[in-house]
Amino acid sequence: MNAPVSASRFGSGRSVRRVEDPALVQGLGQFTDDLNPEGQCFLRFVRSSTAHGRIVSIDTAAARALPGVLGVWTGADLVAAGVKAAPVPPAFPRPDGKPMAGPPRPPLAVDTVRFVGEPVVAIAAESREAARAAADAVAIEYDELPAVAGLVAATRPGAPLVWPEAGDNVSAELRHGDAAAAAKAFEGAAHRVSLEIVNQRLAPSPMEPRSVLASFAEGRLTLRLSSQMPTGVRDGLVEFLPGLTPEKVRVLVGDVGGGFGMKTGIYAEDIVVGFAAMQLGRPVKWQAERVEEFLAAVHGRDVTSKAELALDASGRVLALRVHSLAGVGAYPSVVGVAIQVLIGPWVSTSIYDIPTIDLRFTAVMTHTAPTGAYRGAGRPEAIYLIERLMDAAAREMKLDPAELRRRNMIRPAQLPYTSPMAQVYDSGQFEKVLDQCLALADWNGFAARRAASAARGRLRGRGIATFLEWTGGNALEENVQVSVAADGFIELTSATQAMGQGIATSYVQLAHDVFGVPLERIRVLQGDTDRANGFGSAGSRSLFTGGAAVKVAAERTVEQGKELAANALEAPVADIEYSAGRFSVAGTDLGIGLFELAARQNGARIVVSGEARAAAPTWPNGCHVCEVEIDPATGAVEVVAYASVNDIGRVVSPTIVRGQVEGGAVQGIGQALCERVVYDEQGQLLSASFMDYALPHADGFLGFKTEFDESSPCLTNSLGAKGVGELGTIGATPATVNAVIDALDHAGLGRAAERVQMPLTGEMVWRALQGRFDSPFALETW
Repeated sequence: MNAPVSASRFGSGRSVRRVEDPALVQGLGQFTDDLNPEGQCFLRFVRSSTAHGRIVSIDTAAARALPGVLGVWTGADLVAAGVKAAPVPPAFPRPDGKPMAGPPRPPLAVDTVRFVGEPVVAIAAESREAARAAADAVAIEYDELPAVAGLVAATRPGAPLVWPEAGDNVSAELRHGDAAAAAKAFEGAAHRVSLEIVNQRLAPSPMEPRSVLASFAEGRLTLRLSSQMPTGVRDGLVEFLPGLTPEKVRVLVGDVGGGFGMKTGIYAEDIVVGFAAMQLGRPVKWQAERVEEFLAAVHGRDVTSKAELALDASGRVLALRVHSLAGVGAYPSVVGVAIQVLIGPWVSTSIYDIPTIDLRFTAVMTHTAPTGAYRGAGRPEAIYLIERLMDAAAREMKLDPAELRRRNMIRPAQLPYTSPMAQVYDSGQFEKVLDQCLALADWNGFAARRAASAARGRLRGRGIATFLEWTGGNALEENVQVSVAADGFIELTSATQAMGQGIATSYVQLAHDVFGVPLERIRVLQGDTDRANGFGSAGSRSLFTGGAAVKVAAERTVEQGKELAANALEAPVADIEYSAGRFSVAGTDLGIGLFELAARQNGARIVVSGEARAAAPTWPNGCHVCEVEIDPATGAVEVVAYASVNDIGRVVSPTIVRGQVEGGAVQGIGQALCERVVYDEQGQLLSASFMDYALPHADGFLGFKTEFDESSPCLTNSLGAKGVGELGTIGATPATVNAVIDALDHAGLGRAAERVQMPLTGEMVWRALQGRFDSPFALETW
């Protein structure tokens, strides 16, 4: 069964040009830094140069005396003005039963700094150059304290403490499953595999760094910024800045040059920019430099795990056991901790029927930048573990890795299926998706391709990942307002947020399904807390919540329009029909256009709201197969083939979802092959620019084969859609790493190939080929 496709060539299920693109490709986009209001001044931060230390003194006299300087603020100044620090809510327990631990986070450091890059002083000046000069003139004396940057090192007795009140560096810990039952399963297992696995720390690296512009007039603060969650930023400003209420704050978001989870919630810098605007009474702008993003924006991943799988003689998995240390940086947040101790574990058994689990996730504080949401947020880490284990088990049992996965897949007859983490999967045909992907990737023809690579002096490997993910359960409800105006345009207002993912195109197509007017007559308004408030966009939720609300609101608008048309045409409502922008009386030539009808209403518009609520999260799933070639002389890895079949339920915008899956896959491959945030033992960041932090290049890919299976629509929302924004990232990392390990295994390393850790750079792979698994700045394992 395929999902419905609109009869119109522009409706849902059809490929159309993105409605967002014309303005962007013509240079007409409006990003925060494009706005330069009259009287604008510029903010710059002086950041900590040490990972841990007491602030002995801050001398700002020379900075204040420089020309063009308008204001200089320290953490003490903000405290005196009533600016609050962000507390650590008791959201999760520690191993000792006490509440989640961590230091409160002031917008500017007070008394103590806890990571390199933490803001200490803020300076406002007439120009960026003047602000920079003043920042250089600030003198800060620190009493440097011991620091710890590594997760394993942070858990050792006597390690330097991030928050001494906790007594150790554990912020929180959760255990899931039945440890005794798992131990029994392992004792009786015919096969056991165990791996030490590192999901290295990553920098999200959106094309547009963070940017904030604040103004304060007539007692009201307006903040423009690049964000995924305008309402969350508004509420944060109200919470931390004195004298504000929601009515006194407006947050505006224009075009966003990528978010990837990094731009969710409020940052310390956002608060300080708002405070400075309130103090100066004029617009204040801060544009992050790239080095500041590496230093102080949230990072992702950073998990070190011991993972084990127990199997019977036939290859059926009996139990999964995992202990992970998850880095949450110097200032743990509820989101950062939840991602690792709760959200990731929700998908730990993936699409496999695994009866018993024993999971322990420990959130560990270190003297490093905080971690938070990054595309996938916990799910990539968990899926990477189980997919690495599946390949290791197949190698141990000398089974085809696809066959081992097949033997353990949840069958359609088992749905709805309740996992050991008490999560309910509503739909999915996992074996069918596997079979389609094996055919797409020409799985059985691999031996010939490997031989051809060998003839050219290259090592070829093949990797597979079959998996699912959880999306949207962080907020299941959304509201959309439809406004039909006399000027011939339909406006959709939503609290979800565009950030480059193309959500406006999907909304327009869904509205077109109902209204039947040209796409260019439908506009989407997002990013204005005076117009709409809600959760925002994260967790791949926008389409199946916001899109469902678009459908409801559009249909309600047509129904209200029929009542208005009946009055205008002096006919019974039951006789009114609607098609392609026109209401008519059945069986007659009497009619009135939608926009003409709007012109007759008060305010010359028809305004209707629609709400939609999903009953539960969605569970998109897929199968990804990657093939790589390795140059044995250098260790360089090239992705030479990539095929995927993805179940995201109903596909509304084929062009959009293909871009999401393939773009996400590139980010997942980036983690596998080249990306890594590196701190030295003293907490100094060694990868603070793109000279030291490698991103994947577009010329490193030979193209994707990407298909979608729509035969299992989601049963928990009215669209039948499942989230898609993070799916490609989640599958690509294990598929790529498994391919490299397969190549190394075939080259003679055998099971030793499983010791490699990401990123699989040329150096890492070359060393492995020499039988050496050490490397500079070696990844920390137990």
